[in-house]
Amino acid sequence: MKTVNIKLSLTENVKAFVNIVSRYPYDVDLRAGRHVVDAKSILGIFSLDLSKPVTMEVYADHCDDMMEEIKPFIIG
Repeated sequence: MKTVNIKLSLTENVKAFVNIVSRYPYDVDLRAGRHVVDAKSILGIFSLDLSKPVTMEVYADHCDDMMEEIKPFIIG
């Protein structure tokens, strides 16, 4: 499992992020406080507080291909 913090501040960023993550077979969740949503769900992501960074959890060990594509959203 890999965990990184990401920032999705604009609507366009959310759409681009979901398009990238949806192309991969990995299970990916976004966590903001106690709330956890499927990272492949645009509506789920918009239910989170996106004014702050959210934690992305990828339930796969070999997901470097996807991690490379989402690099612009990763912070820290």
